[in-house]
Amino acid sequence: MGILSYLFPSYFGDYDAPPAIASKWFPEFESKLADQTGKVIVITGCTTGTGYVCARTCAKQGMHVVMLNRQSPRADAAEKAIKEAAPQATVETIACDLTSLDSVREVAGQLKTKFASSGVDVLCCNAGVMALKDLATTDGYDVQMQTNHLGHFLLAKEVFPLLEAAAAKRGEARIVNHSSGARHMVKGLEEKYLAPNGGNLGGDSASMFFGGARWVRYGQTKLANSVFTQALHERLTAANSAVKACVAAPGLAATNLQVTTAADGGMAETWVMKMSQSAEDGTMPLLQCCIGEAASGQFIEPSKGMWGVPAVVAKRTAKEINPAATSMIWNMSEKACGEWKL
Repeated sequence: MGILSYLFPSYFGDYDAPPAIASKWFPEFESKLADQTGKVIVITGCTTGTGYVCARTCAKQGMHVVMLNRQSPRADAAEKAIKEAAPQATVETIACDLTSLDSVREVAGQLKTKFASSGVDVLCCNAGVMALKDLATTDGYDVQMQTNHLGHFLLAKEVFPLLEAAAAKRGEARIVNHSSGARHMVKGLEEKYLAPNGGNLGGDSASMFFGGARWVRYGQTKLANSVFTQALHERLTAANSAVKACVAAPGLAATNLQVTTAADGGMAETWVMKMSQSAEDGTMPLLQCCIGEAASGQFIEPSKGMWGVPAVVAKRTAKEINPAATSMIWNMSEKACGEWKL
């Protein structure tokens, strides 16, 4: 680390907050967003970072915003701040823990009761964890895969009737997943990472650049986000559904995601954050999928991959649209979460 610590001395040692980076493109992007009054968005993982920016922006555009976060003072503070930024909007929090499938089912039940008549226009599956230890959830799955994919699959499956209801009333609805450039870290989606093998998936080696097992597991989850979107898009198309499935990637954005990973021992290379963009700029692809121009099946990410504007439609790699992979992820997700017939 000698030369790197010399070049970026403030990015070694403790990393307890993302760097303060000014937004270059977000103000103009936000100014062009259409009014969303009368619509409902449900967002996971929105206490900070891209999820928070997405929730705040949607509230400012007039949406009824439902924040799904684990209970914490930070979640309370996020809701309060968004209400202050958008006093005209309805903003509320429902406690949700994606590492518990029972918690997800309970939350889905609350949503089905609350929005039975209006429906839900956007389900934004934003929550994510990165390069954590090789641990199992109480359901037996890898903590990264359950948080980043399986919990969201279950949530989408359970609330899908609400999305169909919104689409029938207002013309369309959207399920939006959040992937990343880490999907390119792995050669292809592997079944073992979707099975109840938590704690037995390679251990805790943590090199971002040399194949650490933590990062392999993370790459699998981010590839899963893309493959799942493709699988869902295919089924929605076959069913002639007015619900869209889209996926975004933020590029290298400075958020608390990296802080959590560093605290868990999974990211020594925090010097890379010297090259990051703001959380707001990193949220533009996600917002484009949620409330901007986006077609079902599209992957939207920064124009230069890790940063850049405008957000563009990315070309999917073969491993992201592989029919064997889309079939496998659907089957394995149903094994974990129950059958989903569209």
